[in-house]
Amino acid sequence: MTHDRRRFLGLTGAALAGGLAGCAGGDGTPTESATATDGGTAAPTDTSYTVSMAPAGDVTLDTVPESVAHYFPDYGDMAVALGHGDSINSMGLPSRYHTGHYDELDGVSVDKESMTALVGDAGISKEVFYELESDLHMIDPQWLIHNGAFKLAEEDITEISEGVAPFFGNAIFRRTDKWHDYRYYTLYEAFEKVATVYGETETFESLQSFHDEYIAEVQTNLPSADSRPNALLCFGASNEPEEFYPYRLTDKGSNKKAFRDLGIGDALSDTGIEGLSESERGTIDYETMLEVDPDSILLRGHEGKSREEFENTVLEFMKNDDVASELTAVQNDMVFRGGPIYPGPLHHLFLVERFATGYFPESFSGELFDRDELASIITE
Repeated sequence: MTHDRRRFLGLTGAALAGGLAGCAGGDGTPTESATATDGGTAAPTDTSYTVSMAPAGDVTLDTVPESVAHYFPDYGDMAVALGHGDSINSMGLPSRYHTGHYDELDGVSVDKESMTALVGDAGISKEVFYELESDLHMIDPQWLIHNGAFKLAEEDITEISEGVAPFFGNAIFRRTDKWHDYRYYTLYEAFEKVATVYGETETFESLQSFHDEYIAEVQTNLPSADSRPNALLCFGASNEPEEFYPYRLTDKGSNKKAFRDLGIGDALSDTGIEGLSESERGTIDYETMLEVDPDSILLRGHEGKSREEFENTVLEFMKNDDVASELTAVQNDMVFRGGPIYPGPLHHLFLVERFATGYFPESFSGELFDRDELASIITE
């Protein structure tokens, strides 16, 4: 259809329920309640609204938050998508918040330089939360309690919640942490919660529709399932990598969504090799990779590189290594940057395009979606 071809370009070839409570409006946006005065005029009495998300549960806000502490870049990407990027006052590690995709969206940007890093040389200090004086901490509190060396005590979380602002968030990027024994959310389930916080449910619904139509169009043009390669996803940030932390594509975390959307299989299925988590830090080497011999390799830790820079450093090194050069993926140039650890909804759209054109060049080329239409949803 003409409308779809304009929107989606470049297709060539073949632990609580997430309801609203309190004074939230029926569409999930904050509302004012009013009572009549003796003079017969209405005066606002309450603008509060309640949102709910595991593990924090119900959180009541007086107004839409203007200053929000973030740890995860995926939630930051959600805020930007909803037109509230200027509310982000912090990030766990700002260097992990990849923002280059905003450059392709007219009028969409975020000031990463102004964000405070929550993780310092000595880990995370509760004092930084007092210094920020946020209206809301859009962070999974259990992540802060269990985050390896960079963690806070449970009593610190309680103190910050009561003395500064509540926590509201859920670690959705992976599903391999044993401590995460409460409800998980998909990328768009979490995104809808964030939209409720910001009172932007209409924008969310437009972005969800854009996503759904885009993914459906891409999937219509995918090769048959038996023609799609499997992939070994791992982390190895060196330009001359020799040791890797494996991930599992079968994990339903949000940072695997682009691969699931494209039907790329997990090369580690039935191998006994587990995925990266806070409790599992095992590594693999080229000898182990060769036993699996995946069709393709997705290597995380290289989002600062272009495809050409990646090929001239990492892939070139692998081609010159005695063992790595025997890998089918290396011989066929099927080694790719593996994407960010914390992709949000906007970043995900660009990743689907990147992996679709990289894996299936006979079916996809160029830009697969309309940047102007996406930007207009965000900025209008």
